[in-house]
Amino acid sequence: MNPPSGFLRRTATRTFRDRREAGRVLAEQLAAYRDKDGVLVLGLARGGVPVAWEVAAALHAPLDVFLVRKLGVPRWSELAMGAVASGGGLVMNDNVVSSLQITDEQVREVIASETAELDRREQAYRGGRPFPDLRDKTVILVDDGIATGASMLAAVRALRAAGPRSIVVAVPVGPPSTCRELGEEADDVVCVTMPPGFEAVGQVYADFHQVSDDEVRELLNTPTR
Repeated sequence: MNPPSGFLRRTATRTFRDRREAGRVLAEQLAAYRDKDGVLVLGLARGGVPVAWEVAAALHAPLDVFLVRKLGVPRWSELAMGAVASGGGLVMNDNVVSSLQITDEQVREVIASETAELDRREQAYRGGRPFPDLRDKTVILVDDGIATGASMLAAVRALRAAGPRSIVVAVPVGPPSTCRELGEEADDVVCVTMPPGFEAVGQVYADFHQVSDDEVRELLNTPTR
């Protein structure tokens, strides 16, 4: 696989007013996909959906939602030991599991709990609407940023199994090392800014409020073209 060209399409470290502005800036770097047949934009719920709506609107492409749930370490939920995605995609960080001596039973319990929440959100956002057919599609997978990359990696692997023509990972911010790692699995990675002192996705946003289910539903029901 060729090196992801997206690394050449980024600006110096910058900040964004909110996710919507970040989406408009990101869309400028995805202009090559505007008005192309077979392009589908998928926003990772929940924070990626406002970014993805702006991208889809700028590219005149359809928008849909994709779900990934972080698998938090027991009693330390902020630390990810993996992620589960729509369609059954699963990624585990074996180093975290082994170093913290997490048992198989604990892993199964967390997977079951997060899968149940993922299914609830699927129903809440889709209302029974089927997931789009990805065969021979160029899928642009959008989030509001990446940190460890576990959630995005789970999404890429789950989507790959659905047979798309190509998968483009597109985010406003992320650490260089994680973006390069994702480039080994995605066909292209576009990251607007990669702060040398990366600490968290929210560091580049003035407004980084928690996106609600209602906001996701409203955006998914708002035409992008």
